[in-house]
Amino acid sequence: MMPIGPMLYEGKAKKIFAAARPDQVVQYFKDDATAFNAQKRGMIAGKGIVNNKVSERLFRLLEEKGVPTHFIERLSDREMLAKKVTIVPVEVVVRNVVAGSLAKRLGLRVGDVIRPAVVEFYYKDDALGDPLVNDDHLRLLNVATPGVLRELRELAHRANDALQPFLADRKIRLVDCKLEFGVYHNKLIVADEISPDTCRLWDAVTGDPMDKDRFRQDMGNVEEAYQEVLRRVCG
Repeated sequence: MMPIGPMLYEGKAKKIFAAARPDQVVQYFKDDATAFNAQKRGMIAGKGIVNNKVSERLFRLLEEKGVPTHFIERLSDREMLAKKVTIVPVEVVVRNVVAGSLAKRLGLRVGDVIRPAVVEFYYKDDALGDPLVNDDHLRLLNVATPGVLRELRELAHRANDALQPFLADRKIRLVDCKLEFGVYHNKLIVADEISPDTCRLWDAVTGDPMDKDRFRQDMGNVEEAYQEVLRRVCG
């Protein structure tokens, strides 16, 4: 087993540990669940295992399609070896179907297909509630240059173009997904995780949510939904 160093950071869903190499880290996936900027908290049994394994499969898919990621290898049920990146403080959300905050903000009908996909930027700041921002706001905040924002948008579209058909083949509709990016050796790459925690996933036949919305909205059968995503993605 790979030796793991001291914990560097603990977030809502993961712990980050030092690895043997200084340019690598170990991500440990927790079962803790949060929603509404951590105002709602709970546990989803086995969530960390599901998210680690699903992320592994989807990161491998992106790498196969030429989209660079921080993934190196899965070490155990809950641990992933990853490249140590400097996180860009921007959440990039790609929307294929109207749902969630988009429907509320713009008065659109939930379930309507969006073509081409809409890309949104959110400034990563818990104190501000991760506000929706545009390119000019991010330049004002000195968060990203126009060139970096163009690259973020391009990588997000490429990732979405890889994920959508893969999940559709498994009868999962990728409604939207939140992607995080980091800089590794001066290169932008996809980081964090890609899982039912960070994607809105609907059963392609029934339309039933298969993601963290079940926790957010107290819909029940949360663990079962996560396990079904694992079965379809990795089975």
